[in-house]
Amino acid sequence: MIKYLIEKEFKQLFRNSFLPKLIFIFPCMIMILMPWAANLEIKNINLNIVDNDHSVLSRRLVAKIGASTYFRLTALPDTYGEALLSVEAGSADVILEIPHDFEKDWIDGKAPRLLVAANAVNGTKGSLGGSYLSSIISDYARELQSESPVKAWVGRALPRIAVSTRNLYNPTLNYKLFMVPALMVMLLTLICGFLPALNVVGEKEAGTIEQINVTPVNKFTFIAAKLIPYWLIGFVVLTICFVLAWLLYGILPAGHFLTIYIFALVFLPVVSGFGLVISNHSATLQQAMFVMWFFMLVLILMSGLFTPIHSMPEWAQWITCVNPLRYFVDVMRTVYLRGGGFSELLPQLAVLLGFAFVANLWAVKSYRKSS
Repeated sequence: MIKYLIEKEFKQLFRNSFLPKLIFIFPCMIMILMPWAANLEIKNINLNIVDNDHSVLSRRLVAKIGASTYFRLTALPDTYGEALLSVEAGSADVILEIPHDFEKDWIDGKAPRLLVAANAVNGTKGSLGGSYLSSIISDYARELQSESPVKAWVGRALPRIAVSTRNLYNPTLNYKLFMVPALMVMLLTLICGFLPALNVVGEKEAGTIEQINVTPVNKFTFIAAKLIPYWLIGFVVLTICFVLAWLLYGILPAGHFLTIYIFALVFLPVVSGFGLVISNHSATLQQAMFVMWFFMLVLILMSGLFTPIHSMPEWAQWITCVNPLRYFVDVMRTVYLRGGGFSELLPQLAVLLGFAFVANLWAVKSYRKSS
């Protein structure tokens, strides 16, 4: 039975001359235009400081950086490797490593070398974070020089603090490498969310839904037949995006395509199920489109696609916890930029599975079938 229902859905879809063209043209336009138009405003950069010196001067530097409005000092790990794990976990954006003998080298007139390692997954955030930190360190060096007696430096060059910057995961600070994977998530959400949202309510207006209601088809089979075609369309759109990202920008994932497809297999039922819920509760196409657009706009803006979640107010960060797009955006950027594996993304998988279960159960329960 479900085979014929799915066949009906595809025939109904391709009978419309506009929708098949939209499915192919829309991803091309978004992938071509959006990476050039999007921009970010950066603040509240999470910072980890590794103080290997534990001297008076190093502690003063830590305090000065902690007082800055640009940074949030989230941790003081004991080793650089421990700080790097925080970057991989997403709890730190920039690492500052203060070397051994920092104070001794300064007193001896040598130039201490500090390491600034920025998470360049978000190239703009990494670049600005490193620049802000270098500016603060330079100001600190001038402050130390002004405190020292002039006669102490007679015949010697004034010491300076040398800063070595390292951009992690995105050495060239290519902003498109940060945006393109997230734009793929937006495309899947729009196409595989809107089309199901207009499906059932469209049949309501056409009157064809009554023919299904008097058949022995159960609600679960009916909803599955409505969703499966859009899941397949979602995989086609995702594949088109992969090809365009490679052809237009030379962007390929550092991880495996299989990981992305597995998570897409979970994410697509979330957005298509939610779209079908909207369709079940709507009486007209206009109502379904308005409600769906309202939710899509909020979900996309609060997914971390354009604005980093850490830069949002704390109350907004809590709201993003119930946004499925946030987790799939995180998956895409992790696989594309850091080469994250399946085991590393198990928390996101668990959350998306929960969303998929709730959305599709709600879609089945909300469909009112009269036999």
